[in-house]
Amino acid sequence: MKSNITMRDIANKLGVSSVTVSKALNDKEGVGEELKLKIKALAEEMGYRYNVMAKSMKEGLSYNIGVIIPERFAGTEQSSFYLNVYKSITRILEDQGYYGILHILSHVDEKHLRLPRIYNENKVDGFIILGQVSKGYIEEIQRIEIPKVFLDFYDEHAEIDSVTTDNFYAAYELTNYLFRNGHKEIAYVGNLYSTSSIQDRYLGYYKSLLEHGRLLKQDYIINDRDENGSYIDIVLPETLPTAFVCNCDQVAHNLVQKLKVEGYQVPQDCSVVGFDNDIYATITDPALTTVEVDIEQMAINAVNFVLEKIKDQSKTFGRVLVKGKIIYRNSVTKI
Repeated sequence: MKSNITMRDIANKLGVSSVTVSKALNDKEGVGEELKLKIKALAEEMGYRYNVMAKSMKEGLSYNIGVIIPERFAGTEQSSFYLNVYKSITRILEDQGYYGILHILSHVDEKHLRLPRIYNENKVDGFIILGQVSKGYIEEIQRIEIPKVFLDFYDEHAEIDSVTTDNFYAAYELTNYLFRNGHKEIAYVGNLYSTSSIQDRYLGYYKSLLEHGRLLKQDYIINDRDENGSYIDIVLPETLPTAFVCNCDQVAHNLVQKLKVEGYQVPQDCSVVGFDNDIYATITDPALTTVEVDIEQMAINAVNFVLEKIKDQSKTFGRVLVKGKIIYRNSVTKI
């Protein structure tokens, strides 16, 4: 086999022109879908490697996508979910001939509205912002002209497309499940001013309360983190509810630990549910009933959106919701 396979080699093998091969490998119009797939399959089989640098210079693209994760979501405490999403993003990007460049947005840079160097040095063709950033930083991101997509949060700026879990409906269904198991005194754990996801999960919980004729008790809205997003000690209400809806699995894990220290047993004394179905859902004892987030579909949507916008910056996708599903485990008891 030749060490350097060219488009001409592939073209000769299939009896087509080099131009046809080039169009197929670059997803240009003018080649039928069946032939395009055949050309791509043969190129891979023959070990063809496109010169990315030459392609980049010719088309004015870097073939890199920046993935921005705020520092508060990338530390050892909260990294599980976001790093799993990032892994999916990079794998999907590679399948499309792109590379993902991770940028951890520091507290200082976010506060002073400093854009990543990879943007200032023209190293990326677009951004996926993974995890909620401040209002000021959103406005800064909005001003830049390259394509961008919000992932796992949204903002009032409708012109910036976003992909999130259907947080509202999933939390609504999760709370309904607690009601079906006889629970009536149900608390919510999460800082309502922290992220749009926490707010939407709270609103789903609240809708379920309304539909079951239950009044919202202010002492049943329990804070879990400070204004910087760092977890704080959970303060239990004076009268313990029979169940807690937590905004994520790590908070549910922290709550279970807190309850045990206070002498309570889960689920015998109170039930606890989480959200995300990450590692904390299974290391908690008992294992958590939670909502499984479809990380793969969220990543696919975000990648597809940003790549489509690179091809045509006038394209918009709006706010797209990805359905989750409840995973039933042992942290809920029937009363």
